[in-house]
Amino acid sequence: MTGWTTCSRPTGGATEGPAARPDNLRFRRFKHFLLIVVCHLPLQGADLVTLRTGAQMTVERAECSGAGHECILHLGGGRIEMPASAIERIERLPEPARPAEAPAAAPAPAARRTEDPRAVVTEAALRHGLPPEIVHAVAATESAYQPDAVSPKGAVGVMQLMPQTAAQLGADPHDLRENIEAGTRLLKDLLLKYQNTPNPVRRALAAYNAGAGAVDRYNGVPPYRETLNYVERVIERYWKMVPGTRPGP
Repeated sequence: MTGWTTCSRPTGGATEGPAARPDNLRFRRFKHFLLIVVCHLPLQGADLVTLRTGAQMTVERAECSGAGHECILHLGGGRIEMPASAIERIERLPEPARPAEAPAAAPAPAARRTEDPRAVVTEAALRHGLPPEIVHAVAATESAYQPDAVSPKGAVGVMQLMPQTAAQLGADPHDLRENIEAGTRLLKDLLLKYQNTPNPVRRALAAYNAGAGAVDRYNGVPPYRETLNYVERVIERYWKMVPGTRPGP
């Protein structure tokens, strides 16, 4: 997403004007993967990838370049490319124990494993080329990662999608993966929409909360108390997840 910038730390009110300082930290695009030197692992089993954000995901296998700059995570017939610097560690999970033969009666169906919303958020962010921290900041602010969260206005799930918005995006808001996928795609679309305007990240976040129509009508973050507070909370969470990069006052 060339041309994207994060939002500068607020110095007073959250409304925009000619004196507002433009964002000054560029979101880094992930590089194309250039050369893979693979140490092939057995096809059985899986790798547990722990990111620096603390999120974890289980993948079929992880491959990192010989130079140690890029990694490819293989999962579900697809793959995710990401910088090696975003990964804390990769662990090979042990082979599952071979199940004992069942008695004459049919075995009970295995219990469905509950997915970690944080891992799903990270996957969706990387799939759409967004810094995982900005999507995590939105998810944490919207619902504290609660898949069953429902707002008084009817917004649903981790990314708090309104039913009509989810329908427009072709998603079931009650499905964890579809909710996060649709919310991440919506956030990406809004960041692209406002990327050439002043304070694009603030505008995109405001549009996620109050709708793009309100942002366009006010030519900036609308002066709604809820929206102003929402934008600041998301930005504050983002900076906490990206230590050492926050601009000075």
